[in-house]
Amino acid sequence: MYIGLDLGTSGLKGVVIDENQGVVAEATASLAVSRPAEGQSEQSPADWIAAAETVMDGLARRTSLAAVKGLGLSGQMHGATLLDAADEVLRPCILWNDTRAHAEAAVLDGDPMFRRITGNIVFPGFTAPKLDWLRLHEPQLWQRVARVLLPKDYLRLWLTGEHVAEMSDAAGTSWFDTGARDWSDDLLAATGLSRAQMPRLVEGAEVSGVLRAELARRWGLPEGVVVAGGGGDNAASGVGVGVVRAGDAFVSLGTSGVLFAANDGYQPAPETAVHTFCHALPQTWHQMGVILAATDALNWYGRFVDRDAAALTSELGAVQAPGKTLFLPYLGGERTPLNDAAVRGAFIGLEHATDRTAGTRAVLEGVTFAFRDCRDALAATGTRLERLIAVGGGSRSAYWLQAIATALGVPVLLPEAGDFGGAFGAARLALMAATGAGAEIATLPPIAHVIEPVAALSDAFDAGHARFRAAQSAIRGLT
Repeated sequence: MYIGLDLGTSGLKGVVIDENQGVVAEATASLAVSRPAEGQSEQSPADWIAAAETVMDGLARRTSLAAVKGLGLSGQMHGATLLDAADEVLRPCILWNDTRAHAEAAVLDGDPMFRRITGNIVFPGFTAPKLDWLRLHEPQLWQRVARVLLPKDYLRLWLTGEHVAEMSDAAGTSWFDTGARDWSDDLLAATGLSRAQMPRLVEGAEVSGVLRAELARRWGLPEGVVVAGGGGDNAASGVGVGVVRAGDAFVSLGTSGVLFAANDGYQPAPETAVHTFCHALPQTWHQMGVILAATDALNWYGRFVDRDAAALTSELGAVQAPGKTLFLPYLGGERTPLNDAAVRGAFIGLEHATDRTAGTRAVLEGVTFAFRDCRDALAATGTRLERLIAVGGGSRSAYWLQAIATALGVPVLLPEAGDFGGAFGAARLALMAATGAGAEIATLPPIAHVIEPVAALSDAFDAGHARFRAAQSAIRGLT
């Protein structure tokens, strides 16, 4: 058997799969986010360890773990987990959706070397500008930084005692030569750091270490369980849903939203605000259009009107043409294609007839149009989408998937019941690391439904997106 652990923003999930990739057991633990000031988002790494203990306890209760041969890790990207020389955590981790370092990011992005080497814009949520912010605002802590780890790699340190990162996650730091799949000494030096403060690198399907004996004994695992490199959450999800070859793509409706396409080669286009990162498999890359609020926007609206997301979407019938009410989902800034930490969301076109259902539809449509912006940005790099696999909590909304299919003009494939996301992908990477298997085991999941675009509504969604783009231009600078 093989374990996958996925460290998300709102929780940690674990799965156990057997040698046939059937899910044997699952467990979850919730996590909270601290927001000490506007634009700031943090978590305590100690909470990740506690969540991992809860999840492993749950898995061990549900099935014997005596046959486990490998464990893989997936996790939220970009977080700055800062350790001193004794591996003690110096401060809460600054998360991916924290925009406090927007000024520092702009300065780094102004140096052409960063885009040239990383293949990406230096976004405020990336790791390097956070260290520059720390140097300016918390200099005493900055001087004590002996190691910088990404969130899942702090879990790895606890599991194995090793400081290790893998290519897909490291590519989101702004210190990484994405084409060469290695740290860039020049970029590190530009932010006052060195390779000695970085973890060593492995590919996602390689062995990064061995589970510590005391942890193996605690949960009834055998000695010598290997821990795979794993992947950043989206790369691991790509492995989980079989999006590992050029032409394959998925749409993730999680806290944030991702339009993810696999590539056989390295084809950066930072001017589009598309992310170009290493995939979790060797000599494979991927591109992403990223929006910062997907289900997060729907959950926000649910709190506003005192309904949960499931209740809101259950009130909707068949997909309709976009209405007058328009929603811009920029609750905490935006990445693709705006690269704007300051822009904020808005409702436009409110009238006496606007009710809760109209608001729900507007939120779903606003996020859908943000995905269409991402599709257009990917197309500008030469990447074309033929179909999308839907993953994430928002994929439970048939209305949302139908709107996405119609607005983007591609079929959306919904897997059968089961979560084929980051935890499942991490378990697949564990299987690869333990057995030497490769991308051939990362097959598509069984598909329950294929949602085709509604041709009769195509023009209406085109017009709705045009209004969305006009409102987007108008709102920037006002918020």
